[in-house]
Order: sequence, then C-alpha cells, then structure tokens
Amino acid sequence: MYALAWTDNPVKTFVYKRQTERDRTDNMAQGTPPPKPDHQARGEYLKWHTEALIKDLGYLKACEVSGKSKATLGRYASLAPENSDRYMPVNVVAELESEASVPFITKALAELNNMSLEYDSDREDASGALNSDVIKLSQRFATLMAEYNHSMEDGVISLNETKRLLDETNALQQVLLDMRLHLQKPDG
Repeated sequence: MYALAWTDNPVKTFVYKRQTERDRTDNMAQGTPPPKPDHQARGEYLKWHTEALIKDLGYLKACEVSGKSKATLGRYASLAPENSDRYMPVNVVAELESEASVPFITKALAELNNMSLEYDSDREDASGALNSDVIKLSQRFATLMAEYNHSMEDGVISLNETKRLLDETNALQQVLLDMRLHLQKPDG
C-alpha cells in the first residue's frame, strides 16, 4: 500500500511512501483510517495530473478536443495561488481522457481515495457491433455448456469447477451487456 507524502525538496514534489504493515496495523488498532494528504496537497496532486493529461495530448489537440483555450487549460494545471481553486470540469476531463493514452486525472482520483483502476483489455471497437456480439454470445454460451458438461461428468461440481462456471457466466453476462448497449445506441 502506498501513501502520498511530501519530500523535503523545496519544490515540494510528491513521492509515494510505502506504508509498512506496522503502520497499517497501528491505524487499524486505533480505529483510525490511514492518513490522507491535506486539501492543498490533494489539489496540487490533481493539478500535476491535469498538466500530464494536457501534455500527453499536446496543447493544440487538447484545445481542439475540449473547446477550451490554451490559457484556460493552463489555468486548470497552474499551481499559482490565484488558480488554486480552478479545476477542470468533469465533462472536459472525460473528453480529454478519451483521447489520451492514460486516464491521468481519473487515475489520480482513484489513487487519492485508495482505489485502483482495472483496464478491460477485452473491449474492442464497436464497428460491426451487433453481428460480432451474436457470434461472441454463441461462443460464450457454447463454452459455458462445455464447462457444465465437463463438471457434471462425475456427478459433483467441485469448487474449481464452480469458479470456472462462474467465470464463464460473468463473461457471458458481459457479452449480453455489450449487446444491449449496442442495441440501445441510436444510429444517427
């Protein structure tokens, strides 16, 4: 587990400090949650990730995607005291992160709240969506039935077989959800 901490560097950069098991145990024994960075530190952390997002795209492309000026984007990322309360609106974050290589701000928010992001590498482009969904649905259902038949050969479903069946059921459910989204999507 990592906690946010300041370095002694006069530039005040963030570092990740590995929390020891003893630190976590002490916090839990006292009934207190692990320490969180103060409001200013959180704000600066978000500002640095905002700057990273903008630089990942480049100012020109970030301006085109967001519809904001270079000056406005610069203020969102600025650590200057007069801009300390200016943050990028959520809709602009969503637009920029959809074009960026990494969801910088979303990732920073997750880290600040002791959460992590899980990337779904199985998602593909939605072109030809319904036909490919029907094919995936058929394949997943066939796999589920094969797992079920294999599990029932001895008349008892073991714990490992149960886990495999549950995994296949979850994968089938994901295909059905994707299919539903594609069917609900307006076509222009």
